[in-house]
Amino acid sequence: MPQLKLSYFDFHGGRAEPIRLALAIGGVAFADHRFTFPEFAEVRKTVPFGQVPVLEVDGVQVTQSDALLRYAGKLAGLYPADAYQALLCDEVAYVVEEAGVKLGPSFSMKGDEQKAAREALVKGSMPKYLGWLQTQLSAHGGEYFADNRLTVADLKVFVDVRGLNSGRLDHIPTDLVEQVAPALNAHMQRIALLPAVVAYYAKFGNK
Repeated sequence: MPQLKLSYFDFHGGRAEPIRLALAIGGVAFADHRFTFPEFAEVRKTVPFGQVPVLEVDGVQVTQSDALLRYAGKLAGLYPADAYQALLCDEVAYVVEEAGVKLGPSFSMKGDEQKAAREALVKGSMPKYLGWLQTQLSAHGGEYFADNRLTVADLKVFVDVRGLNSGRLDHIPTDLVEQVAPALNAHMQRIALLPAVVAYYAKFGNK
């Protein structure tokens, strides 16, 4: 097994959290390098494109979160071997990523500008993405997104829904998912109760 070091911000969310979860669930050892937002100014000088997450594999830096998630899924046994099921898994992950890209610019906004931008997303693209994900979940049995089992697609959606529900995103109603895609909330709650997921978060206490 390669020596792995994953670098990302010190919070339970964002692009690295599904990767962390996949590795932890699969029992894959990795160095979980976390840093604060002020510390990122120095970290970004050492990573490709000045972006995180970055995964070091035997000392070699690799970037791009969905590529890292797929790799982690393969190491952890959480990525489909069947080509079509892998396609379905990737499709879901990329849709969540696309939704996040639309939200991204609002993090650098303040005040009324941020409020207007996020309210536009709540009324526009967010319900469309969430509704599509709910439809895909239902189409594939209602429990998992691909391969009739837990995959990294489920972890990607799980982290996204937790973030939307968290109250940490100003001007995003905490009941948005429940209102437009309640099956995704039920999915999130099921994933949260998986013993390996419970064990992962238990390590952090109330942090």
